Amino acid sequence: MAMIPLVNLHRAHDELGDEIRQAIDRVIRGSDFILSSEVEAFEQEFAAYCGAKHCVGVASGLDALTLTLTGLGVGKGDEVITAANTFVATALAIARVGATPVLIDHEASTYNLDPRRLTAAITRRTKAIIPVHLYGQPADMDPITAIAEEHGLAVIEDACQAHGALYKGRRCGSLAKAAAFSFYPSKNLGALGDAGAVVTDDDDLAQWLRTARNYGSKEKYHHILAGWNSRLDGVQAAVLRIKLRHLDRWNQRRRQLADVYRTLLIGAEVILPALQDAGEHVYHLFVIRTSHRDAMLARLQADGIGAAIHYPIPIPSQEAFRHRCLVPGPLAHAADGCGQILSLPMCPYLSEAEAEVIAEAVRRLPSATSRHAKAMAAR
Repeated sequence: MAMIPLVNLHRAHDELGDEIRQAIDRVIRGSDFILSSEVEAFEQEFAAYCGAKHCVGVASGLDALTLTLTGLGVGKGDEVITAANTFVATALAIARVGATPVLIDHEASTYNLDPRRLTAAITRRTKAIIPVHLYGQPADMDPITAIAEEHGLAVIEDACQAHGALYKGRRCGSLAKAAAFSFYPSKNLGALGDAGAVVTDDDDLAQWLRTARNYGSKEKYHHILAGWNSRLDGVQAAVLRIKLRHLDRWNQRRRQLADVYRTLLIGAEVILPALQDAGEHVYHLFVIRTSHRDAMLARLQADGIGAAIHYPIPIPSQEAFRHRCLVPGPLAHAADGCGQILSLPMCPYLSEAEAEVIAEAVRRLPSATSRHAKAMAAR
């Protein structure tokens, strides 16, 4: 185990342990496990937090995306545009409903879907656009929304890494027709297992989602559609309610740590995360770029620093999607980025002393790598 892990969940649960245990005990005592009062309370609280009318809890972020696409009528023969450098779940959701993922390149600086590439990717089969707020930085939603409106397309936020992030003063989750969230344990707002939610202002979509997630049933044993079993359970909802109270504080701490990294890495042979004026990054991940990536990763891990790569293979190069997606233009940034990106440890419980150790290791590695390469060449 890394001495400095990528995400230190132990420290978070040490701080909140008593509250979490009390919440779980409350659920157990009430035997209120499925679509419970805890779920309803969390849905109301998270919708209010995002600035939206509805939150519908489901089993995972993947289900949140899949159910939303289905509820909006996206299916076989349709196309959905998203970024090629996203996590596989975004493309999986599109494929699950029978549609074709259309994968375009990202902005070089922010890693988010490039709005300038959208229009050329739209065809008569296009039904929706899924911008991903990758690594915790909001995508540039205004031009994306304008293009979507011009062509009559739905926009669905993949906000699975952007809990609490702001775009022009509005929270991710309130910027489009609907937004999908994951509460995987390592997220900025994480459960104790898989969990997810859809946030929307659309009354009809919210009602459909509540029915679809519960076997297609509004009333027990009466099934009005062929639905799913995809329900946020009471234990996870109770835990999420506790953690939601701390989310803004945790996100502020992430931003402080990002500033520490930025200061300590001045002059290092790395490219730091870019910032856009319109958005407020919540640093689900702190991602740098370096031409020495593989050597740097190996050395950091050998030193007990839990660096990682998010994500090493673009979606079109994944075996599952080589013949199930469309790529209407070059993916130069995705191709280059996947060979250079590196995630440094980031979580609210990372200490500044640990950040200094990590930054010092990053600063010394390129020169050490260069010396090693020269020594090898001389042999």
